[in-house]
Amino acid sequence: MKLGIVGLPNVGKSTIFNVMTHNKAQTNNYMFSTLEPNVGIVNVPDERVDFLASIYNPDKTTYATIEFVDIPGLVRGSNKGEGVGNKFLAAIQQVDALCHVVRCFDDEDLLHVDGSVNPVRDVETINLELIFADIDMIERRIEKTAKAAKSGDKAYIPMLKFYDDLKEHLLEGKMARSFKIDNTDREVYMSDLFLITLKPILYVANVDEQGMSEDNDYIKALTEIAAAEGNEVIKVCAKFEEELSALDKDEKTAFLADLGITETGLERLIVKSYKLLDLMSFLTVGKKEVRAWTIRNNTTAPKAAGKIHSDFERGFIRAEVFTYDDIKRLGSYNAVKEKGLVRSEGKTYVFRDGDIVLFRFNV
Repeated sequence: MKLGIVGLPNVGKSTIFNVMTHNKAQTNNYMFSTLEPNVGIVNVPDERVDFLASIYNPDKTTYATIEFVDIPGLVRGSNKGEGVGNKFLAAIQQVDALCHVVRCFDDEDLLHVDGSVNPVRDVETINLELIFADIDMIERRIEKTAKAAKSGDKAYIPMLKFYDDLKEHLLEGKMARSFKIDNTDREVYMSDLFLITLKPILYVANVDEQGMSEDNDYIKALTEIAAAEGNEVIKVCAKFEEELSALDKDEKTAFLADLGITETGLERLIVKSYKLLDLMSFLTVGKKEVRAWTIRNNTTAPKAAGKIHSDFERGFIRAEVFTYDDIKRLGSYNAVKEKGLVRSEGKTYVFRDGDIVLFRFNV
C-alpha cells in the first residue's frame, strides 16, 4: 500500500522523504524543486523484530515495509494548471492515504510560496485543491449519470441525487470523508468514486529544533485543525533528521541517548503512517529469518497464512500462536511452550498485532 506526501512547495516534503527512504530526490530553496513524484520503500521500525532477532540471531531480519510517494508541491490553483499544474492528481489518486506536511517554524532564509508561515491558510490551500479535484470528478459523473437517467432508467435517479448532495457538501469546503452515508446504496456509490478527500490523512508539522520540545503557535494552530477533523499531528524536524541520517548507527544511537530521545519524530511518523493504512504485523521466527508480515486489521488466520505463500492458505490446518509479550517476559520459545502459552487456532481466528505464528498446512 502507498502513502502520499503532500503539501505546499518548499515545506520539507522531499527532505523528509529522502531521509525516510535513503533516496536523493531534489531539494532546493526555491519553489517546485520536485516536478515528478518520487517513490521509495521504507522499513517500519519495530522493537519486537529487534528483540526477536537478538534471541534467534537469524541469518536474515526483515521488517514490514510501506511505500511512500513524494508528490510535487500544490499551490492555490493547481487543479487549474497553476504551479506544476494537475500533475499531482494522478499521483494522489494512486495512493491509499496522505501525509500532509505543514511548515511550523520561521526562517527568513527559507522561502515560503505565500510569503509567510501560516498553517491555517496553508492547510486550507491544500484541502481546497483536493476538494476542487473531487468536484471536477463528481461533475463528470453527474453529467454521465444525468444522461442515463434521461433515457428512462429509474435506477440512476437515486444515484444522481447522491452525486448532487455530495457535490453540495464539497462546495461547502468539506472533505468527502465527512459526508454522512445513510444507506447501503450510497455506500456503494461512494466506494465507486475513489475520491481524494476520502483518503485518511495524517498531518506532519515540520518544526525547528526548538519545536521538537515545545509547541509554538503554529504547531498549536495545526493541532487544533487536526483535532477538529479527527486527525493527528506528528512533529518532525526535517533538518534534525537530515543531520541525524549522516551519522552511522552507533553514532546515531549515542547521540540520541545523550539527548534522551528514544524515538525520533520520523520513526513515529512511519509507525503512525502504517497504522493510518489500517495495517498491522504478525511475526515469524527461526534461525533462517525473523520477519514481520503485513496484513490488514481483522485478517483471519488462513488469509494471513496466504501472505507467506498461497499453499499455506489453500492447505491451512491450524496456526500455532503465541504473543510477543510472553516471549519477551519468559525469554525463549521453549519457556513459553512449557508454560502452556502456545495456542492452536483454527480458520476463524482473527490475527492480533504482534502475534508470533507457525502455520501448519497440507497440500
